[in-house]
Amino acid sequence: LMSSSSPPHHTTAVPSRHLPPLPSGQRKQQLRAEPTMLPFLLSLLLLTGAAAGVQGHDDAAARRTMEEFAGFPASDDGEGGRASPLRVDSESLQRQIDELASFSDSPAPSVTRVLYSDKDVQARRYIKGIMKQLGLSVREDAVGNIFGRWVGSEAELGAVATGSHVDAIPFSGKYDGVVGVLGALEAISVLQRSGFQPKRSLEVIMFTSEEPTRFGISCLGSRLMAGSEELVRSLKRTVDNHNVSFVDAADSAGYKIHPDDLHNVFLNQDAYFAFIELHIEQGPILEKEGIPIGIVTAIAAPASIKVEFEGNGGHAGAVLMPARNDAGLAAAELALAVEKYVLESGSIDTVGTVGILQLHPGAINSIPSKSHLEIDVRDIDEKRRNYVIEKVHKSAIDISKIRGVELSEFKIINQDPPALSDKSVINAMEFAAKQLGLEYKLMISRAYHDSLFMARISPMGMIFIPCYKGYSHKPEEYASPEDMANGVQMLALTMAKLSLE
Repeated sequence: LMSSSSPPHHTTAVPSRHLPPLPSGQRKQQLRAEPTMLPFLLSLLLLTGAAAGVQGHDDAAARRTMEEFAGFPASDDGEGGRASPLRVDSESLQRQIDELASFSDSPAPSVTRVLYSDKDVQARRYIKGIMKQLGLSVREDAVGNIFGRWVGSEAELGAVATGSHVDAIPFSGKYDGVVGVLGALEAISVLQRSGFQPKRSLEVIMFTSEEPTRFGISCLGSRLMAGSEELVRSLKRTVDNHNVSFVDAADSAGYKIHPDDLHNVFLNQDAYFAFIELHIEQGPILEKEGIPIGIVTAIAAPASIKVEFEGNGGHAGAVLMPARNDAGLAAAELALAVEKYVLESGSIDTVGTVGILQLHPGAINSIPSKSHLEIDVRDIDEKRRNYVIEKVHKSAIDISKIRGVELSEFKIINQDPPALSDKSVINAMEFAAKQLGLEYKLMISRAYHDSLFMARISPMGMIFIPCYKGYSHKPEEYASPEDMANGVQMLALTMAKLSLE
């Protein structure tokens, strides 16, 4: 749900998803005022034709408008340097999503694709293959962030980047992150087919390990790109649940990392002119309100905490209740405390989740001697979020004393600040929505995204599309071909506009 203080959604004055013809006088005046925009306007008109094609409408209106701006008849045969209205290839995009979903360690319809697993390696190979088919210049860094670049006419300028991730938590869906990678590659393809020529280079990034599944670190690749020295130190000693080190896991996937190589992943502040991420909303708002596009203004500040209690354990029948030091009940009490303090924050934007609660030895007739919790707390207000964390910490100390158990660990794994979308990127996204005649809503992202860290090195923005019932991180996750096509067109137009600036 959105808070009462959340920005209202915006609608365009254009009732159709076609860009309507301007009166001739107004058109001539506009072209005289902005002559450098002519190539971009042509690409806009071509791409607006794609919007009509996806919905099965006639291309005639878009074609007429294109002809009026271009000054010559549109041709369908591709001869004479004339480009015809093009469509987002929704069938191809869906086929690629389905094919990528087949690289999974769990049966369909679920997807499980964990960092540096065999399935992850296969997915990486698949993405690089599409990049090469599009003629992009492909490179990888030390940890496996993959970059596919369409070199612009002024390649020395900062590039316009887009992208997301394709790793998937156990038994999740096939659209989270994937729409932002395969959809970005389709956006590049749409621009190429339109005849658009970028001034600034355009780059698609497939980020390594946005999900924390294997090593407990969210947005691993983008954190490193943003220059996290703390993460560099952590990765040198990090192991997974099977005691496999990060370096060894990377080596098994073909990335032979020397610890000193991790610094090579860092990017300079001027590496990108802008970064835009296309993503399913992972919430129900857009679908409920019938709005096709969300323009993200901010990403909530996330924090992750690991907590462990240790008690005496014992036989479930032989140890009487007054004599128990139950680590499991200490964990249960702390989980309820998380809920209590989040609800007391006074804001609907504060959320807290105990996503992991493990008991040892895990037998029905044994009193838990150890418990392990992992807690996620988020808010768009960093100070308010940190206050909740302080109260949870104090509660953990009090519970340990009252129950006679040891609080053996209370570790804040990450405590990231929120990220704001850059006004220039928001303006470009709004411009694209209006040209396409797409209604949009200004909104906040409460989920983690690589954009959170890209905002530290580049002006950032995000485009949301609806997903079925807001489902995500489960097999029922779904985005319709039409919604994905809207997102691809939005992304293509936004990148095109920023590329010409």
